[in-house]
Amino acid sequence: MGIFDWKHWIVILIVVVLVFGTKRLKNLGSDLGETIKGFRKAMNTEDEKTETPAPASTTEQLHQPQTIDAQAQKVEEPARKD
Repeated sequence: MGIFDWKHWIVILIVVVLVFGTKRLKNLGSDLGETIKGFRKAMNTEDEKTETPAPASTTEQLHQPQTIDAQAQKVEEPARKD
């Protein structure tokens, strides 16, 4: 038997319908469907953005090593007067 018995699921379904009503369940189902559609659409547009290759000049500039030309200088601190 256990929780996966079909009789238990029927009782749970009847209790849920009695508590929430069919109108709320219908709205909940449509809201859930819209949410899933929006998620899929967002995932598809994200995939399209990542599949678009970047221009060649931009990728070449990103992979070029850069050096910083600087010269170190010693800074002397003034003597303290105690």
